Amino acid sequence: MKVLYYIYQICIALPILFVLTILTALVTIVGSILGGAHFWGYHPGRIWSRLICIMLLIPVEVKGKENLHKRTSYVFVPNHQGAFDIFLIYGFIGRNFKWMMKKSLRKLPFVGKACQSAGHIFVDRSGPKKVLETILQAKESLKDGVSLVVFPEGARTFTGHMGYFKKGAFQLADDLQLAVVPVTIDGSFEILPRTGKWIHRHKMTLTIHKPIAPQGKGSRNIKETLEEAYSAVESALPEKYKGMIYNADQD
Repeated sequence: MKVLYYIYQICIALPILFVLTILTALVTIVGSILGGAHFWGYHPGRIWSRLICIMLLIPVEVKGKENLHKRTSYVFVPNHQGAFDIFLIYGFIGRNFKWMMKKSLRKLPFVGKACQSAGHIFVDRSGPKKVLETILQAKESLKDGVSLVVFPEGARTFTGHMGYFKKGAFQLADDLQLAVVPVTIDGSFEILPRTGKWIHRHKMTLTIHKPIAPQGKGSRNIKETLEEAYSAVESALPEKYKGMIYNADQD
């Protein structure tokens, strides 16, 4: 069965998805220019992500959507298991949001330009002024129920275990007094681990935990929210992936 699935993904699924990715990027770019990034920056990507999971025969389960309130902006903080995290969140979290992503992703053909047109936020850590510009852009984006998604580990895991959480997303949530929503991704590591070359068929589960409302403002609130979010994300992982493993690539 594995051999047949490899043949299917090479000969059928991946060529179709390659064309679909380019078309989605072009629709996002043109739509964002003509009609606004609020709609075109989210819905084409959501459909694209769902089609990728369907074409690659990957089952998806979503838990905890009832924890979210409509027209409320959140800062989502998921663990980062692998490349398929993007499709799981974009396709199934059910909220209009902006990504906060590495500046290097801007260089990706078609996709980088589409992300820029959609208003996603590229993190530039080249200096204090650039970091401030990133924060101001994020603040401007979080309006009318639009949320923000940040991978607080900053890099994909090598082992399936979580690394440590950086405080940037929590500091932003503290500044804006927004609730932080921990999100657990499970199964993405089995589909395509960071060092893998083949896509493996495996179920993905997205668990949306209860929002953590700010309890004050300042360093204490940031620290307590970060720790609570980490515990919540880890709680929905299988036992074999519980426990932090230091990932040097985070630095």
